[in-house]
Amino acid sequence: MVNPPQIIHADFFAYQREIPSDFVDLVISDGPFGVTTQAWDRPGNIQQFNLELIRIFSRILKPGGSAYLFGKPDCIDFIDYRPHLQLNAKIIWYQPSRLAQGRINYTNNYDIIAYFSKGNASTFNLEDIRVEQLVELEHRKRCENVPSVKNGTYGRTMFNPKGKNPGDVWGDIKQLTYRSKELLDRKYLNTIQKPEKLMERLILASSHPGDLVLDPFAGTGTVLKVAHRLDRNAWGVEQDEKLIQAIHKRLGLG
Repeated sequence: MVNPPQIIHADFFAYQREIPSDFVDLVISDGPFGVTTQAWDRPGNIQQFNLELIRIFSRILKPGGSAYLFGKPDCIDFIDYRPHLQLNAKIIWYQPSRLAQGRINYTNNYDIIAYFSKGNASTFNLEDIRVEQLVELEHRKRCENVPSVKNGTYGRTMFNPKGKNPGDVWGDIKQLTYRSKELLDRKYLNTIQKPEKLMERLILASSHPGDLVLDPFAGTGTVLKVAHRLDRNAWGVEQDEKLIQAIHKRLGLG
């Protein structure tokens, strides 16, 4: 049975003590990046901040559960997360259309989504997240006639008409723009609100219907909305009262 999304008005670091150990199936954490001047985005040392999150996720996740941690390229540098969670991939969410133009360095055109699990991940639903093949089909079929593909070691790389694994560089999901219908307010653009399609891929890949998905920095409620639509139980923690109101309005809650 799937319950209505649960929204908790609290600071996550305080509230997490009330979450039982080995309780959550999936965590999606799009919290502070430590790169803007906004008060909520000034956690001090972002690496130590994320290490504390990883410790908490390790406690509350079920064995085999997964966590996705958003950040900039250095978001987990110089910290030892290995005693707590297993790092499976650093997904690059590539955004070549960003307007910023670096004058003394190369412009940053991507965010990191660090994909962790508690031990080996128990859930990875590839069939739910396949994307369109970009390689021209006739060329692909010629490649499949290579003996090591046709008869041996690399047989699993053969063309699948349902599409391919999305890999760890995602350029097919665009960031929201001022014209995006799902954008709640321009002030949330690029910093607080992420596309529903992005959260959908993460939720589909790493959870099943009925599972519990936790968002420790709920923001505008994108994870909650998508998780509920996909028949998952969803919990969101948010300390900003205005965002709590925005989530209730967006989800049609009283």
